[in-house]
Amino acid sequence: MKENRFGPGVRDPRVDFFRGLAFIIIFIAHVPQNWMGRWIPARFGFSDATEMFVFMSGYAAAIAFGAVFVRRSFLLGSARVAFRTWQVYTAHITLFYIIVAVSAAATYMANPGWGADGFAFERWGATDYIGKLNLWYFFDETQRAIVGLFTLTYVPNFFDILPMYLVLLAMMPIVVALSQIRPWAGPAFCLALWLVTWTVGTGLPAEVRPDSDRVWFFNPFGWHIVFFAGFCIQMGWLKVPPRSVWLVVLCLAFIVFSASVSNRMFYAGNETLEAIREFVAPLRAKTDQGIFRFLHFLALAYVTVVLLYGRERLLLGWLGRPIAQCGQQSLPVFMFSMILSRLAGMVLDVVGREIPLVVAVNLAGIAILIGFAYLLGWLKSEPWRKRRSTASPAAATTKAPVASAG
Repeated sequence: MKENRFGPGVRDPRVDFFRGLAFIIIFIAHVPQNWMGRWIPARFGFSDATEMFVFMSGYAAAIAFGAVFVRRSFLLGSARVAFRTWQVYTAHITLFYIIVAVSAAATYMANPGWGADGFAFERWGATDYIGKLNLWYFFDETQRAIVGLFTLTYVPNFFDILPMYLVLLAMMPIVVALSQIRPWAGPAFCLALWLVTWTVGTGLPAEVRPDSDRVWFFNPFGWHIVFFAGFCIQMGWLKVPPRSVWLVVLCLAFIVFSASVSNRMFYAGNETLEAIREFVAPLRAKTDQGIFRFLHFLALAYVTVVLLYGRERLLLGWLGRPIAQCGQQSLPVFMFSMILSRLAGMVLDVVGREIPLVVAVNLAGIAILIGFAYLLGWLKSEPWRKRRSTASPAAATTKAPVASAG
């Protein structure tokens, strides 16, 4: 495995910071009709915060699980991954039912006439929050939908990131086994599968109803290339290119090109840029992780690594530390951000979407998300346990986790 250059028992600050940043961006992106969503990275390039989250999850998974494969055994490593897969699976089911309950309650409250005693929301009108997430099928065909939900053959939009992550975790023992034969075999397998998926298409069915042929929005057989890029780099099977001025310039040029054909304020009215945008559309497709999306993310990642090299601890300053705290509690914070985004949208339906109100609701949501992360960190420290005064600082340091799997 790749050595931790930050010292034994010290977390790589980039893992937590960029995962936490991804969760904040994902929260903003999922608030319905959110004015601030016009300024997230996805509006200025081919890739977005999802790539950041998936890549850093792969990098963190190598830290959390890779050591078990390398230092213990393949069997124990696979068992560790299976346990994490079960945790993510139950998280997916739980998140779905919480969102369904919130949507059902809000739809009920938003209908005119509810709350005749004075508890009514004039701005809401007859808002259908169930319909906004296209969840009426779950209520109309509950028996079939429940079976599909638990077998991952019913994956509605908005609930498609965790199922994708489940498949990526399940692929991890395969990639590790191949790389134990030859270090290049695992990355080569990932590259070959991605190219086949991107050229041929191997989507998984996302609907159990007969009138739909929709597939998973995040095809794991395409998105695995992002996850295992981070995984293989941390495992030492792939090397990050050395720092080079010319490579930085090349990456920046591609980033500028990506922005010019991604944001309407650049390409609108320019026939050349509009034609280029249409031509590269298949190359930046999100479902199968188009090659331009992947290259754009790699360019951003390389420039970021070069700029931060030797300065990584700046990410743990007064502004970065709260963001990193969100990254440390990755799975529950991700789930909470998805729930919070729906609630924030409902609040905006009540108070209106004037710019000051939108900014206030977004900032309040981010503050709540960070507060939730700190609460989780405090609870994980088990403050109710009596501290042993005889414990040495060195012993405490050795027990400090390096990273969580995400």
